[in-house]
Amino acid sequence: MKLLILLLLASPAVAQQVTPNFTQGSMQSNTTTTVEIERTIATEIYGGDYTSWSGTNVTPSGDISNSETTYSVTTAGEQFVLEIVERAAGVIETIDTVENITQSTTTTSLSVFSQ
Repeated sequence: MKLLILLLLASPAVAQQVTPNFTQGSMQSNTTTTVEIERTIATEIYGGDYTSWSGTNVTPSGDISNSETTYSVTTAGEQFVLEIVERAAGVIETIDTVENITQSTTTTSLSVFSQ
């Protein structure tokens, strides 16, 4: 019974009408994004073992791959050249490349509206 009385006493809900105050308009948005990347590329070049002998006016006493081999001038008093290159297997060169990359992106959005 009390519920019925409360329902009868309640006033009806009233909504007000909303009227926009504009007739047309626009909105522009600019977004800028910047990305900076710094990277280092490390490169190692590997090679096998290498031994080479070259020369002029020199004579080896034996096999050039033997560490006991000696070299003597063939014609005394003449110019001579002797080049021996020995390299163990492994890393023969290391290259570090540093890159700095900067990228900038701008996005523009335009919205136009009217009533």
